[in-house]
Amino acid sequence: MPSQIKTESTGRAALPLTDLDTFERRHHGLPEADEQAMLDVVGVGSVDALIEQTVPRDIRLDGPLELAGLSDERPLGESAALARLRAYAERNEVKTSLIGMGYHGTVTPPVILRSVIENPNWYTPYTPYQAEIAQGRLEALLNFQTMVSDLVGLPLAGASLLDEATAAAEAMAMCFAVGRQKKRRFYVAEGCQPQTVAVVRTRAEGLGIEVVVGSPRMESVGFDGEEYCGVLLQYPAMDGRVGDYAALTAKAHEHGALVVAATDLLACCLITPPGEWGADIAVGSAQRFGVPMGYGGPHAAFLATHEKHARKMPGRIIGVSKDAHGDPALRMAIQTREQHIKRDKATSNICTAQALLANVAGFYAVYHGPDGLRAIARRAHDLTRAAAAGLSKLGYEVGGGPYFDTITVKFRSADALVEAAAGHGLNLRKLDDTTVGLSFDETTTPGTLTQVFAAFAFGSGQDRMLPPAEQLAESDEAGESPQPRTSEFLRHEVFNRYHTEHELLRYLQRLVSRDYGLAHGMIPLGSCTMKLNAASQMIPVTWPGFGDLHPFAPAAQTAGYRQLFDDLESWLAEVTGFAAVSLQPNAGSQGEYAGLMCIRAYHHANGDTRRTKCLIPTSAHGTNPASAVIAGLSVVPVRCADNGDIDLDDLREKAAVCGDELAALMITYPSTHGVFEEGIREACDIVHEQGGQVYMDGANMNAQVGLTSPGKIGADVCHLNLHKTFCIPHGGGGPGMGPIGVAAHLSPYLPTHPVSGEWGRVSGEDDILTHPTPLTTHTIAAAPYGSPSILPISWMYIATMGPAGLQRASERAILNANYLAARLRGAYDILYTGPSGTVAHEFIVDVRPFEKSAGVTVDDFAKRLMDYGFHAPTMSWPVAGTLMVEPTESESKAELDRFADAMLGLRDEIARVERGDWPTDDNPLKGAPHTAAAVTVDDWTHAYPRSVAAYPDARQKRPGAKFWPAVGRIDNPYGDRNLVCSCEPMTP
Repeated sequence: MPSQIKTESTGRAALPLTDLDTFERRHHGLPEADEQAMLDVVGVGSVDALIEQTVPRDIRLDGPLELAGLSDERPLGESAALARLRAYAERNEVKTSLIGMGYHGTVTPPVILRSVIENPNWYTPYTPYQAEIAQGRLEALLNFQTMVSDLVGLPLAGASLLDEATAAAEAMAMCFAVGRQKKRRFYVAEGCQPQTVAVVRTRAEGLGIEVVVGSPRMESVGFDGEEYCGVLLQYPAMDGRVGDYAALTAKAHEHGALVVAATDLLACCLITPPGEWGADIAVGSAQRFGVPMGYGGPHAAFLATHEKHARKMPGRIIGVSKDAHGDPALRMAIQTREQHIKRDKATSNICTAQALLANVAGFYAVYHGPDGLRAIARRAHDLTRAAAAGLSKLGYEVGGGPYFDTITVKFRSADALVEAAAGHGLNLRKLDDTTVGLSFDETTTPGTLTQVFAAFAFGSGQDRMLPPAEQLAESDEAGESPQPRTSEFLRHEVFNRYHTEHELLRYLQRLVSRDYGLAHGMIPLGSCTMKLNAASQMIPVTWPGFGDLHPFAPAAQTAGYRQLFDDLESWLAEVTGFAAVSLQPNAGSQGEYAGLMCIRAYHHANGDTRRTKCLIPTSAHGTNPASAVIAGLSVVPVRCADNGDIDLDDLREKAAVCGDELAALMITYPSTHGVFEEGIREACDIVHEQGGQVYMDGANMNAQVGLTSPGKIGADVCHLNLHKTFCIPHGGGGPGMGPIGVAAHLSPYLPTHPVSGEWGRVSGEDDILTHPTPLTTHTIAAAPYGSPSILPISWMYIATMGPAGLQRASERAILNANYLAARLRGAYDILYTGPSGTVAHEFIVDVRPFEKSAGVTVDDFAKRLMDYGFHAPTMSWPVAGTLMVEPTESESKAELDRFADAMLGLRDEIARVERGDWPTDDNPLKGAPHTAAAVTVDDWTHAYPRSVAAYPDARQKRPGAKFWPAVGRIDNPYGDRNLVCSCEPMTP
């Protein structure tokens, strides 16, 4: 803080010239007295002394962080930061977008905007791994699954993916897996979005699949030899045409290939859904169901298929099971497919989904219902027909139908049309030198048509008034689909009841009351960093200047976003100690994948195509081996020593055996055991000596910032979980962002994108379709900057914390973890510590002995903590049967004490079982979680009192202090044996 200034008139100290709404002190929430009390418990004299004991001296930074535009002494206050960011947003020029390409204007119902997107009870919960306290989100995601399944005509849908392009890539991987990885060709039809083709081609390279791009006409697809695992079709196509693919699909099936349809949910309200003409998999984006374009994201993607492929599906599936009382209860089904269980054998590396955005899209369908969705679709279609008829009357050549919401128009100069449209406030898509595309949506109006006709009038040679839009639509028959939808959809009570705001508001409130989030208390998940998501950080997300921009809008209209990107790339490069940063990966798992693809491309550019071995410690997060596999690498496990560190002897031996086949080492730092390993630099040197690269998982970056950095340690690439360290909220399982930082030698291989910001134009489209392999550049996400509309959250966090505040956040995270470990030590064994006996920002509590002494398992701990008002720490990872605790820097001493008291209370309850006061099969831990209904039954038969079941902490008896689990303990195996993943339809 700056020193006080003496005034000449009084000699008294003037107030320091700082912002009065300084954010850091509110983020940390730890008064000096509390800090000293915590240091006393830990047994150190100061925070500096604690850091000296914990972080190895040889990796400490030489000086403070230097963040461009931010003063070390005077970080921006919340008001000043918001003002600067608003100026950025105002530099973005928002025109009416007719670009299309999978991104459309939409109207977010205000009740959903205020009650979901802007509601911390919806955006702060964690992924619903503890289903008993996540029933609201799970029901919302079940609604989303049902909506997708009904609209696309396939029986099983997942609980959201990242974007349409990556969903298509996941579908290709599914086809490959269903074909037992024997059929190594995948056919992509012309007419697919260029960003989708690019992402599919990138994914195919790692998996060893050959992508063939060609005509969607049946006679053009050669299936001879039955070497194709699948076919990807765009329905409707990029140029708007609604093709009839039934014959092609039948031919594909004859040759054992699956058919994937990249489709549009709104179009499926009017046209025959893919499942009804034979598609095996449908993918796409739910963006136009109430989720702003946001310059590219975040948006919920979807994947639907047949039930027989359930165990090959990527991502999450919400299923219906039952609880201990026999009542219906929701949970994530068949999780054995996921990377956290199967690791390198997983169906996908996906960890973060787009849960919050899937909830928004699902509620949009709930609010409008089937009739409302049809009306929205019909209106967009009628405006398109009117545009086609009007432009034809003006003398333009309009592409042939049938179409839904997109048409193409030919003229001697596409640039002239685009320029004229821009002058009337419209953005079009330039397809080639003589063709433009126009897409219409929920937000376009007859007034938009007037603008279109005025813009096109200059080239028509006519100067006359056109009939009203309604008459033009009636006169156009080309747009009518020869295959209209005849089947019903969304015949479920939830989609036919809540069409008034007060009904939907009550429904949203009922759901959210069943969920535990940061609004209720601490979520002490190790490696997941559930920290404060400040209101000031969330405010800019819904500003029109950030939310209403198309990702392929002209670059001249996006100056504010460019400044935001420049700031973040510069700041994150400084934080990581790297030369360059890419913001494209839109999840942590995608960041891992992107980083490994950079390494792969670097090796290939050097002629080292044999480098395919990836060393991964056995303690690594499951996304690491899963990401390595989809990047085309084979996993070589590395042992951990007894103290939890990487076994350097085993690493050295295996690196030498790999030799010139060694591609990379994947490490997490601090380690997944919660320790700053002293041999980390030696580990990097071992790999570099063999010509390999070092990839660092950024999950634990919140303990590094300002103290050390991946670059300082010796890594070559690192991804950052912005949804963890840099405050983007988890949103019940997503959204996320996973940008990567790289050393200078890897910077030429950062992700690229095929679509430029100049008129939505494709850069070298022919190259996209015929790109030779191996690739040296890769496209990871559908949009060039991943999910830009949530980047203001991290910008606000960094700007208001400043360099010193970011360092103090790391120090406070380490202090909080050591304080909790000190309070629990004695009652529990803390498994791993550094040489000085301290832990990093997280630690592992060993609860395995209690299964033998009292029959209590780690699951019992997790469920009983719900009764105390907590979400459980990370269970059984990296050590089975243990709890990994991470308190984060933003929790107060009072909240840390509440958690410590709960854990000590659990130990006392176990002691009563060990003494025989309670039986091993009937005690509060075995009966947990206890619902309000369970503890108010007339006949209480348990060996322990109701009061112990309901209020294990006396503080919970205060009004409003108790969070009640919505259901009893869920029967997971029952749900997997009886897979039900959609709402029940109403009876006729």
